[in-house]
Amino acid sequence: MASIRLPSAGFSITIRVAVTADASAIGRVTTAVGEAGAIVTALDVVDSDHVRVVADLTCDTADSKHADQVVEALKALAGVEVRKVSDRTFLLHLGGKIEVTPKIALRNRDELSRAYTPGVARVCQAIAENPQDARRLTIKRNTVAVVTDGSAVLGLGNLGPLAAMPVMEGKAALFKRFGGVDAWPVCLDTQDTDEIVNIVRAIAPVYGGINLEDIAAPRCFEIEARLRELLDIPVFHDDQHGTAICVLAALTNALRVVGKKLGDVTVVVSGAGAAGTAIMKLLLRQGVGNIIANDRRGVLHRGMPDLTPNWAWLVEHTNRENYSGDLAGALVGADVFIGVSAPNILTGDDIARMAPRSIVFALANPDPEVDPRAAREHAAVVATGRSDQPNQINNVLAFPGVFRGMLDAQAREFTIDMALAAAQAIADAVGEDKVNPSVIVPSVFDPKVAPAVASAVRAVSLAATGAPLDSQVDPSS
Repeated sequence: MASIRLPSAGFSITIRVAVTADASAIGRVTTAVGEAGAIVTALDVVDSDHVRVVADLTCDTADSKHADQVVEALKALAGVEVRKVSDRTFLLHLGGKIEVTPKIALRNRDELSRAYTPGVARVCQAIAENPQDARRLTIKRNTVAVVTDGSAVLGLGNLGPLAAMPVMEGKAALFKRFGGVDAWPVCLDTQDTDEIVNIVRAIAPVYGGINLEDIAAPRCFEIEARLRELLDIPVFHDDQHGTAICVLAALTNALRVVGKKLGDVTVVVSGAGAAGTAIMKLLLRQGVGNIIANDRRGVLHRGMPDLTPNWAWLVEHTNRENYSGDLAGALVGADVFIGVSAPNILTGDDIARMAPRSIVFALANPDPEVDPRAAREHAAVVATGRSDQPNQINNVLAFPGVFRGMLDAQAREFTIDMALAAAQAIADAVGEDKVNPSVIVPSVFDPKVAPAVASAVRAVSLAATGAPLDSQVDPSS
């Protein structure tokens, strides 16, 4: 199938051009960019004289190759000189995206004596006598480790710890921006399960929570399970649980739009890795009618040889009719498609064979499993993971609020009840009176979302411990 070429801010470039100072020159430049398939987002004149105009032309392209094609189209224009091309994404990452900023000024000897030696010794002794005071007197109360081994970076594969750093830095920035949580990248130069578990266990005293990120399946399942057994702080694999929370939230509102109930629908999931498995487990817990799971080896069904433990569990709990055909066949008559797999594996014709008023979540990034424009010709609700399409299903709706709530409640673990509460909070943040085919999830910039999720998670955590709902960490204590 042909690849989908949708311009995105992720491939935004700024091109400095010098053009002849005539009335049509700038128009010819912007027209050429549009004809090359890019989208002009800004045009700024930086210099001019009676002969030439120098301008910065900013545009969104589909990928690096497409950006090169746009530049070549401008170079081919008579009277146009391309002077410089800047990749705006790389410029944003120069020097990294986060930093450590002290909360105290340290303006004089008095403050230094209390923040460090000799005064700090008293605080050390207090924590030694009562280790629980670490949550009150150190950064542990509000700090999360974003841990990866670089084995499954975005959709790019096994890039290793250095190449994973930009993603982990971005994750830390999102934690702070949306949840007020201090997070730090921990990129490990090992992909040995035992080593990862031991390292995270050893560094855990600093942190109030562990966010596992971009660790390949099936190792990610074992790593998370073992760390949960070892640690007294929440361990949350965002590729699993953050995705599942957001998908359930979006599906809750999508079903409201199409007038169907979760217990009555058949859901086809493409991708039975970390994200797909967590989505299916959460939907099963919520009472979905039926699920059919598909992965690289085809639809998971009973009698399939050489199943991993994870796939064996899915086989026992999904595919009620034991369908054993291909993905396109599984979609026939299905109500919902959820893709967390690979780009361009379906066509609009495949979506046309689904049940009336179908729902399509094509979440592979940057290119979804089916062209969203083709899907909309047949499905009632379409969502993707892209920021330039309606109904973006993005984990930032979940993890900042989830960790905010767990940290505030001093939770010791993440539970499926927290996931269900978070999903409901996200769904309700839209408002039933505002839900429609193009709005099934709130904006990631909606200021109500993270506090609502945090409140819901905190309530579940406190209820599980029997603590009063007004219990929280007192910032002054």
